[in-house]
Amino acid sequence: MALTPATTDTRFEPVSHWAKLPMGISFYGDATSVAVDSNDHVYVFNRGTDPIAVFDPDGNFVRSMGHGEFTRPHGIEIDSEDNLYLVDDDGHYVQKRTNDGEVVFTLGTPGEPAPWQEGGMFNRPTDIAIHPETGDLFVSDGYGNSRVHRFDGEGKHILSWGEPGSRPGQFSLPHNITMLGTDRVVVCDREMFRLQVFTLDGEFVDQWHLHHPMSITNGRNGDTALYVGEMIPPPVQRGVPNLGARIAVLSEEGEFLQHLGAPLPGQDADQFTAPHGVAVDSQGSLYAAEVAWTNYYSRPDNCGSDTPPLGEIVSLRKWRRVSG
Repeated sequence: MALTPATTDTRFEPVSHWAKLPMGISFYGDATSVAVDSNDHVYVFNRGTDPIAVFDPDGNFVRSMGHGEFTRPHGIEIDSEDNLYLVDDDGHYVQKRTNDGEVVFTLGTPGEPAPWQEGGMFNRPTDIAIHPETGDLFVSDGYGNSRVHRFDGEGKHILSWGEPGSRPGQFSLPHNITMLGTDRVVVCDREMFRLQVFTLDGEFVDQWHLHHPMSITNGRNGDTALYVGEMIPPPVQRGVPNLGARIAVLSEEGEFLQHLGAPLPGQDADQFTAPHGVAVDSQGSLYAAEVAWTNYYSRPDNCGSDTPPLGEIVSLRKWRRVSG
């Protein structure tokens, strides 16, 4: 059954301990991104023991791939044929693989970054979006660039746009990207605290303000809403409520609908830590991959404590859509 677009009245609830990690498998070092295939299997690109970890809809571990093959996992997307698209930011490349993990093609030259902030392909790319009809690819590039690159489905470069700056069409860390319908793309311009909307040819359409948007995805199966993961605030605003570590739900026109998560970051079921990647399944359930290690262990002051929690902290969450 098709879903209706999420509204202010749509309700979601956290599913505690959803992912069942077998002994010896860990996301320690961050779950960075998440995507869902046509069977609602969940793929987690992460910096732990098993770089591509796959779960069934009930959270049971199914399989893993990519051991020792990535430098620094950052983004993942899945196309209509269940092929995987993987973005390795410190590797400076984007890779298409079959669902079994076989490499189809690689964009960029692994280990060889383009010159810093000069617009080439790539310098620490961050994410990828796939056109649902044409298969065209849109890559946000990223930590060492201020650019979006468009390719056709075979990996041929079509065009690029963007430069450093704060004006419309400029970027300060394009960190995540998704399709908006079939004629627009939305970019998380992370350090400018905004989403920017463009045509497929890179023409600026609109911008929407949010707190530190770090991840974005669109709904599926009739749900046209956008789901945006917000970063925690910088240390100078540590402990201030209602600033990030939540997921914002927006209409396709950019109207704010609601927030998911508690006003402050934490480890309870309803408290996000750092929703670095988000995805939605055909039932409307939401998945968040969180860079929890980075925010607790490498920068503990960001989360309001100089003493990180013991053991592996939660870095993959599921919120079930229960109404609306």
